[in-house]
Amino acid sequence: MNDAASPHATAHDLEQHRAALTGHCYRMLGSAAEADDAVQETLVRAWRSLDRFEGRSSLRTWLYRIATRVCLDALTRRSRRARPMELGPVGTIDDVLLSLPGERWVEPIPDAHALPADADPYERASLRESIRLAFVAALQHLPPKQRAVLLLTEVLGWPAVEVAGSLETSVAAVNSALQRARATMAARKATLTRAPLSPTQSQLLERFVDAFERYDMDALSHLLHEDATLSMPPYSLWLQGHPQIRAWMTGPGAPCRGSRLIATAASGSLAFGQYRPNGPDRSAGGHHAWALIVLETAGEVVTGLNSFLDTAALFPRFGLPLTLEPA
Repeated sequence: MNDAASPHATAHDLEQHRAALTGHCYRMLGSAAEADDAVQETLVRAWRSLDRFEGRSSLRTWLYRIATRVCLDALTRRSRRARPMELGPVGTIDDVLLSLPGERWVEPIPDAHALPADADPYERASLRESIRLAFVAALQHLPPKQRAVLLLTEVLGWPAVEVAGSLETSVAAVNSALQRARATMAARKATLTRAPLSPTQSQLLERFVDAFERYDMDALSHLLHEDATLSMPPYSLWLQGHPQIRAWMTGPGAPCRGSRLIATAASGSLAFGQYRPNGPDRSAGGHHAWALIVLETAGEVVTGLNSFLDTAALFPRFGLPLTLEPA
C-alpha cells in the first residue's frame, strides 16, 4: 500500500486514502460517524499544509500522522465508548429496558468504508480483524496515546522510531506504552488474527438467514454457542445463553417473526439489515428497517448477536433501504 512519495500531491491524491484513514480513525474513536468527521478534518488540515509535504515519506504515512493527531485531540473531549456487556451484569428478559445516548456505544462500520481497496489479501485480513467490535471495544480501554502506539505498530506495522517521531516522544516511551497496551489487550482477550472468511462461515451465514427468516428457534439455537450473547444498543440490557436468548426471541422479541434479512459486512463481520413485517397483524405488506445485526463467530457457531437499533442513522450508512416493498 505504498504510494509514490511525490511532493506534488493533489486533492484527488488525498481522497484516495479516505478508506484507510477512516479505518484508522474508527479504531481510535469507536464511532463510524466520528471517524468520518476526523477524516474530513484530516483532509482539510492536509490540504492546507500540502505545500509543506516534501515527499520524504509516503503520502499515506503523512496522512496517518495527521489523522492520529486529530483523533488524539478528539479523545480529550469525550468519554470512553463501550458495549452493553461492559456496562453491567448479564440481564434477564424481565429487566426494564434502559436506553443510553448513542455516544456511549461502540458503533459498527461498513467494511467498504474502513478497508482500503488497494490492500493485499494478507493485509486486508489483518485490517478486517482490527475493526471487529470486540477488538475496537478493547482498544477503548487504552489511554489515547497507548491506543495510538498499538495501532501504529501492531496494525500499520510502523517501527518504534517512526511512531516516536509522529507522537513527538521517545522510542523508549513508545516501547513502554506498547508493552502496557499489549498487556491490557491480552487481559481482555483481544488479539489480531489474519484468517479470511472460510467456507464454514459462509455456510453459517446461509444457515443463520434460513433459521431467522423461518423463525425456527430450534435451528437458531443449534447455531449459537452455549454462552452466546445478545445485545441491542441503545439498550443497556444484554443476555447470555440459549435459554435467555430463546426466551427473548419468543417473548419480547416475538414481533421479529416474519423478518427478512439483507446481507452486508460490518466491522469485519457477517452482518444483516433486519426488516420487520409492517402492521401489528403483518397484513399490511412490506417490511420496515428494525436493526443492523452484527454476528460474532468462532468456527461453526455464533458467539454474539449484536442488534443495533438506530436504523435511521445506520441503514443509509450501509446503503440499506429503510423499507422493503411487498414481493
